[in-house]
Amino acid sequence: MVSRSNVRGGPTRRDCVKYGGALLGGGLTAGCTDDSDSAPDSAASGANGDGVDEPYTVSMSPVGDVEFDAVPEQVFTVFPQYLDMAVALGHGDAVNAVYVPEMSGTTMNHYYRHLDGVSLEWDGLHDPLQDGLSKEMLYELDSDVLLADPAWASTQSGWTKSEVEEVGSTLAPWFGNFYSGTHDPAPEGYDDYQYYTLWELFGKVAEVFREAERYEALAAVHEDLLARIEEGLPPEEDRPTVVRATLSEDGSKFWTYHLNEPGYWLADTRPLGATDAFAAEDWDGLFGTVDYEVMLEADPDVILHLWGLTPNYSMADTRRTLEDHPAGKDLTAVKDGRVYPAGMRYQGPIMNLFQLEMGAKQLYPEQFGEWPDYRDGEPYPNIPADEQLFDRQRVASIVNGDA
Repeated sequence: MVSRSNVRGGPTRRDCVKYGGALLGGGLTAGCTDDSDSAPDSAASGANGDGVDEPYTVSMSPVGDVEFDAVPEQVFTVFPQYLDMAVALGHGDAVNAVYVPEMSGTTMNHYYRHLDGVSLEWDGLHDPLQDGLSKEMLYELDSDVLLADPAWASTQSGWTKSEVEEVGSTLAPWFGNFYSGTHDPAPEGYDDYQYYTLWELFGKVAEVFREAERYEALAAVHEDLLARIEEGLPPEEDRPTVVRATLSEDGSKFWTYHLNEPGYWLADTRPLGATDAFAAEDWDGLFGTVDYEVMLEADPDVILHLWGLTPNYSMADTRRTLEDHPAGKDLTAVKDGRVYPAGMRYQGPIMNLFQLEMGAKQLYPEQFGEWPDYRDGEPYPNIPADEQLFDRQRVASIVNGDA
């Protein structure tokens, strides 16, 4: 179905298996040649006017030029931003794996609940990291594209760069970019690594699925939301100090993250322009670890509890732990009731829209309306139509192909 144009000079074992099985059934597999009963429409599949699929190429760092014979029908993902992209483009059913399916799928459905006709059936998806990234699992799933970064894969236990390249040439092409999330350096051997924004990556994935119109329509919603937020932001001197953090399970420390640094992991906080209470900290890694004494010194006006909207954390327990702690109870954010749930760093485009709206209301209620009460396990709260920062029906229509 798909190939790396620079490494696959002819049919692989996998191609032969697919073609052979289909020939015994009376015809080649759909999407490999014309099949008038089952082939997708020309705009989505890359077919020409006669309904015959034509190869197309999509370029992205670090994978280079990737040639596709047809729109992928089996898609492997690791982190949920790529699953969210597939859903947004109308291809969520093609995905066969995602990181911690129950957590990722439940969280995504918390948002999708507000989009008529949009949902994710996550039960049955494989967890690609349950036992580490497994070559056996990849071959068993027999995907048409691997929406994961080969540079990142080369750092996983049991993998070498040559093994990553072998999988990309004999199974399916890699198509992902992990280090744009934080702008951390890519591993050795990927010297020309290029960074993209979340929405630039989404555009690349849209090219893979031949869904330019859906992408452009959703990108327009995103641009309108950013403009609305930027227009409504108060002067910098009037913005709150904020910490994005996760309380440890035993309640003894915080894992802390920046707000305004580059990278798509911050695509939901950077546009909000709040004052990062730990902006001066240069942690050795993707996050820092601080105790209550350090948190009290920073004493933020607001704490955004990362993963708080996922089923893995209880915001009620988090607030209770902070209120019962001799130092935690003195934090301004705790005393003022401004400890809020945040979503996931691994956010795709739909998640990003909701998380931007959520953050805007939590940080700037006077400008964007109050953030409603949130109870553990419930979906993203209902917000009155006149207080919504983007049009849910517009998004649902785009995703459903009705726009």
